[in-house]
Amino acid sequence: MLAEEAAAAPEEQAEGAPSKKKAIIKIVLMVVAVLFIIGASVGGTLLATGFFSKKEQAKEAVDAQLEKLDGEHGGGDGHGDAKGGDGHGDAKGGDGHGAPAKPGAEAPAKELVSPDADNQRWKFNYYSLEKPMLSNLSGSRKVMQVTLTIMTHYDDRVVKNVKTHELALRAGILDLMRTKTEADLKDPDFRKQLAEEIRVVINSLLEKYEGFGGIEEVMFSEFVVQ
Repeated sequence: MLAEEAAAAPEEQAEGAPSKKKAIIKIVLMVVAVLFIIGASVGGTLLATGFFSKKEQAKEAVDAQLEKLDGEHGGGDGHGDAKGGDGHGDAKGGDGHGAPAKPGAEAPAKELVSPDADNQRWKFNYYSLEKPMLSNLSGSRKVMQVTLTIMTHYDDRVVKNVKTHELALRAGILDLMRTKTEADLKDPDFRKQLAEEIRVVINSLLEKYEGFGGIEEVMFSEFVVQ
């Protein structure tokens, strides 16, 4: 009897081993299936909420910003300007007096008197504003009347821009003139200083509307205070 039981024990163990292996395999398959379902659910949720598209849009925005920065650091016009200025050493473009040009604005070329590149004598392009400008002095009954002529060494595009925006330029100049007082008139350099301030106003407005100033001198063809 004992011998028969001893003989049956190995047979039962042999039959139980495959069952245990099958149970382990089932458990592993169930775990894999659960993980797959969880992963698919998370992925579907992220896709539905636009997670991947937002990430792609963010990458495109960064690439676009980098391209914009690369474009803004492009070459100048050959006159010492790093971004298309007028050759007065302005590292940010514009007319060489501190105000940057709009990105992509093309600086007009300076016009030489001679086609010889070694001859650095520039043409003088003049333009006189058609009507005089009249303004009261600040805190005074006196009025100041001026007629202006502007000068540039650049091509005709600068003069064309002045003509196009003359109304805006006149408004800006009159605002400046209204700030002057009788005490300012006593300064021996008043006219020179006023001309420089007007030049800055004109260039600032031209840069705002056209991306480039280019006015290098302002002169009074008429100056009356009464």
